[in-house]
Formats: sequence, C-alpha cells, structure tokens
Amino acid sequence: MRVVSRQWSVVSKSLFCLALSAVLLALCSSASAQQPKKVPRIGFVNTEGSPQAPGPQFEAFRQGLRDLGYIEGDNILIDLRFPQENTERTASLVTELVQLKVDLLVLGAQPAIRAAKQATKTIPIVFVTTQNPVAAGFVDSLARPGGNITGVTRLTRELAGKRLELLKEVLPETSRVAALVNETQTENDFKPYEAPARALKIQLQLLKVREPNPDFEAALQAAAKGRATALITVSGSLFNRHIKRFADLAIKHRLPSMHERVRYVEEGGFMSYSANDAANYRRAATYVDKILKGAKPADLPVEQPTDFDLAINLKTAKQIGITIPPNVLARADRVIR
Repeated sequence: MRVVSRQWSVVSKSLFCLALSAVLLALCSSASAQQPKKVPRIGFVNTEGSPQAPGPQFEAFRQGLRDLGYIEGDNILIDLRFPQENTERTASLVTELVQLKVDLLVLGAQPAIRAAKQATKTIPIVFVTTQNPVAAGFVDSLARPGGNITGVTRLTRELAGKRLELLKEVLPETSRVAALVNETQTENDFKPYEAPARALKIQLQLLKVREPNPDFEAALQAAAKGRATALITVSGSLFNRHIKRFADLAIKHRLPSMHERVRYVEEGGFMSYSANDAANYRRAATYVDKILKGAKPADLPVEQPTDFDLAINLKTAKQIGITIPPNVLARADRVIR
C-alpha cells in the first residue's frame, strides 16, 4: 500500500506541475496577445499643400497606401509637414520629424531631401524628386542607391528637349523663348534646356524672379522686350505657389507658356509635358510598403517614370489666338476646353 501511495503522490505532483505549466503558458500567451502592435509612423514633407488641404500629391500617396492595405489612423500614422509660404522652414520641419523618431520619411521637396540626408543615417528616406538624384548627390546610382535613401525621379529636367520640340511644332516660327526661373535655383535646373534649344535653333532668354514676392509682370515685360514669342517655366516651389496668377499674366501678354507639370495647364497655362505626378506618388507608397516589410532602401533601385502626359488648354489657346495643329492635339493625354 505504501508503494502504491508513493507512486500516486509522484503522479499527482507531475500532473500538478503540468497543469501549472499550462496555466502559466496560457497567461503568457494571453499577455502577449494583448500587447498592442506597433503602428508605423510616417513623416511626409512637401512644399505643396497645407495641413487643411494637403493637395493632390499627398492624396495620390495616401491612395497608394490604401491600395496596399494601409488605412491612416488604423495600421499606419502619417505626420504631415508643409512649409507653405516659408520654404526656409523646410529643413527645420525635417529635423522635427527626425527628432520625433518617425519610422520613415517621404519627401517631395529638394531642400527636404538634402536636410534629411544630413539629419539621419538610419531613418529610411523615400523621395519623389524632379532632380537627377545621382547628379544631385542623393544616391550613389539609380540601380544601387546606397545608404538609407531611395525613391522615384520624375525626369522633370530630362524632358526639357521634348517640351521645346512641342513648342516648335505648335509655333514653327518660334526662335526666341523666355525661360523663367527662381533666382535661387541652381544651374542644373536650367542647363538641360540649353543643348536642345541650340539644336532647334531657339535662343533662350533667361529671366529670374525673386522670392517671396516675384515680380512676374516685370519678367513678362522683359520677355516681350526681348522679342520672345513663348516662355517656359522652370518649375519650383516659388512658381507652384503662384500658378493661377502667372497663367493669367501670360494670357494678358498673349504669350504661350510651356510647363513642367499638368497642374499649371489645369489652372490656365498653355501646355505641359511631364511624367504623371499621381503615378509617381503612388509608387512612393510601394517603397514605403517594401521598407516597412523589411527591405533596405539601399537595395531598392530608384524608379524612373514610364507614364507621361501631354496636356493642352484649348481655352487658353483661343484667348491668345493660337490654333493647335491637329497632329499635336491628337497626341494630347489631357485637353482642357
């Protein structure tokens, strides 16, 4: 009996230990399940838009995230920063987001990209840039960006020759074109137009305007005085804030204008040829998704656009007395009447 009793005691202790282990394991699993999952926080900086009206670029980015299953406020958080009229604040806004230790930065302005490159070597950076990112020093190469940065280039300057060709098709007699730039822009912004202009026998007249209150009226008077028969805006944050005002003045002076973004044509500009802006920002969302899932920016090649838009504003053409050749009109992706 004593042997049986001892055996039963041993069995009872074993069963008790097993039961206790099961209870502890269940409690640990329950506690682990109850721990909230970390929601990634994205910092987004752009010179277009405002906190109240973020603008089409951010909306395209947000739609790209939605298409990938991300819902703002649910499984992803986005901190928006817009310098608005004071572009000198751009660098400080980036620094602010870095100090908040966001999980990733999405940047659409050149000053923001440069500031982020200096401010952090660890937080992943996704850009959408008008610049050649290699020439600008953002990445080592398109195929292997290196460091903590990658993104999408819009080929804005690389399309300079195509814009001049389109102007020449519409205005065959054009021999002088005014190029409007912000005086703070670099030579890299204007230089891509020089070689195509020489090939097309077009003389470029460089006109500079100054922040924060550009005198577009004086610039267009100078264009007329220089006998320019068309003009090109070398876009940047300064022009982006005054699109409608500039378009109205160009119409007043009866100067056909070529632009680097569709938005200018939507607000009264004459023509534009550019990569599809919304598509570029949707692609930025794809980079965010890959990085949040473990990919390193250095291993994600910089993408170049494949979707381009020719936009023509027929209402503006009529106001300044220009007839668009049928073969050009037939190629337009966007026609505003």
